[in-house]
Amino acid sequence: MHYFYKKNIDLDISNYQKDFIEYLASTKWVKEPVNLYEPIEYIIKLGGKRMRPVLTLMAADIFSGAYQKAMPAALAIEVFHNFTLIHDDIMDDAPLRRGKDTVHEKWDLNTGILSGDAMLILAYQYFENYEPVVFQKLAKLFSKTALEVCDGQQLDVDFETRSDVTIEEYINMIRLKTSVLVAAALKMGALVSNTSETNANLIYEFGLNLGLAFQLQDDYLDAFGNPETFGKQVGGDIMENKKTFLYLKSLEVANEQDRSKLQFYYNQKLADNSYKITEVLRIFEQNDIPILIKEQIKKYTEKAFETLFLINISDQKKQILKNFGLSLMNRNV
Repeated sequence: MHYFYKKNIDLDISNYQKDFIEYLASTKWVKEPVNLYEPIEYIIKLGGKRMRPVLTLMAADIFSGAYQKAMPAALAIEVFHNFTLIHDDIMDDAPLRRGKDTVHEKWDLNTGILSGDAMLILAYQYFENYEPVVFQKLAKLFSKTALEVCDGQQLDVDFETRSDVTIEEYINMIRLKTSVLVAAALKMGALVSNTSETNANLIYEFGLNLGLAFQLQDDYLDAFGNPETFGKQVGGDIMENKKTFLYLKSLEVANEQDRSKLQFYYNQKLADNSYKITEVLRIFEQNDIPILIKEQIKKYTEKAFETLFLINISDQKKQILKNFGLSLMNRNV
């Protein structure tokens, strides 16, 4: 695999997305045995925002001005992310991903497991594009992150059958399941750029807090987002009885009657969820949960911005990262 250097490109996210999609298109996915690799091509080409690889390219651009050299690392992050989606869909028995059949539905369960496994190995192979010192740093970070994502997924599964989950435990679970991959994506761009260890660690901290804000925003949008722009069914977490911040905070602040109702609804799996969603949202709103979760989103976003001040880059580049964080905090998709 090859990469190019492009100097003095404006730090424009649409540039990163466009170039990364071109890079994806130029990657040959399918080889023998076809039944192993076709599902990989299928899930990779389903689309998505490509947020994680964009972060890798953005960090590389900020620290070196040459983001194209981070393409293989960005691809590793994207392949790993999609591997987790294949296996998550199997665990959730999900029929659809981005509006299309999930891999295990389109093929079968065994194909989903094996193609997912192959993607995890592929992700590591992309690091072979880098010199040994950088390869070692990337692989070490990647191994740590991959294991943490598994930890987070297991905690998420455990929470389904627990009635004593705390907000602190929930925040730790989303940190592992979601935030560490966002943080690692940024740090990989820093590692590829050979910036200082301090800079690399600080951009990781920035990503960790931004990832928490992003997931909490996702929780908020799942309940209160616009179905036309959110891209997923609003109320999905309520239907699935997911113990998100919204639910856990409600149990903490609501009166006994509302608490009992919530616990009752979250013990139900219904064919028609419309009344359940309406009632749960009413309890959330009555207890100011939308305001309280927005305070948390703001808290983690501001923690991310505090880290920016310490990174040894120009104020202009700090502002670019800050603008990106603000766009995530204020998104409606």
